[in-house]
Amino acid sequence: MLPTPKFHHLHLNSTDPNGAIDFYTRQFPSTAKGSWGGFPALKSPNDVMVLITKVDTPPTSEPQSAIWHFGWHVTDSRRSLDTYKTRREVELLPLYTSEEGGSVLISSDTWPGQGGVLGLTKAQIAEARQKGLGPAGGGGFAYMKGPDDALVEYAGEHPAERFNHVHLYQEDPLCAQLWYQKHLNAPPRAGWGGAPVTEADCKVPRGADPTWPALNREGMYRSPRAGVEFGDVALIWYANQGDRPLVGSRGQLQDHIALSVTDLDAWVDKLRSEGVAFLEESYPLGDTRAVMIEGPSREALELVEAG
Repeated sequence: MLPTPKFHHLHLNSTDPNGAIDFYTRQFPSTAKGSWGGFPALKSPNDVMVLITKVDTPPTSEPQSAIWHFGWHVTDSRRSLDTYKTRREVELLPLYTSEEGGSVLISSDTWPGQGGVLGLTKAQIAEARQKGLGPAGGGGFAYMKGPDDALVEYAGEHPAERFNHVHLYQEDPLCAQLWYQKHLNAPPRAGWGGAPVTEADCKVPRGADPTWPALNREGMYRSPRAGVEFGDVALIWYANQGDRPLVGSRGQLQDHIALSVTDLDAWVDKLRSEGVAFLEESYPLGDTRAVMIEGPSREALELVEAG
């Protein structure tokens, strides 16, 4: 079996790559400005990057692709929130706490989730109110609007600040997890896959009940959920939240996700034999080369050959 790829970079499109990187290095001081493969780069201390292509027109995130947002671990999310409140360039995004309205800026300022799910259903909120349960306090997850209207999460109370995850939607979350396991040898995200499933039973309907807190007042469907890990960066996902199929990610704000492999030819042979769709055959990328494949919900995945 070929070794699991490593997370290499998330690739964005922006009208002002250098301005975007300046924004991120200010908000996440562990990062640094650089370049890689001919692209401006935001470098995270865990040896992963955000690369940015300059485009002439503002990139969009609609219609919704599989790539939803990206996020950082921080050492103290509440302290980060307090810092961001003082910065005029940072737009903090509310998390709605019920369908009636009301919002907080950090998840720990509302009712804690149950059973590992990061939110409560309408019935669970009613029960929490009846019991007089209060906010958990402490760290949590929160969001800001980044350059080009990027959705950026910062979360937790972790030992070090670093790029941590890309959050996606999938048409069939558990089937997507199986796809990444089969084709990219990726281990499941601990605690996110639930019971082992097979291709015969991975199609699980989206849960009927939305949950809060959520970035939209109508709530968020958080069941089923799944994900995989590439090194210390996770790809985690929920079901498609809308009724329309997810679109391809190429050309959008979040253009593609890149993974590094040591033997590109061997990976091409493996993926081709398994019927994986190729969006681009081998092409030069800086001092190396890459291919582009398509994931289970049309997310673009770049495989970069790296020593």
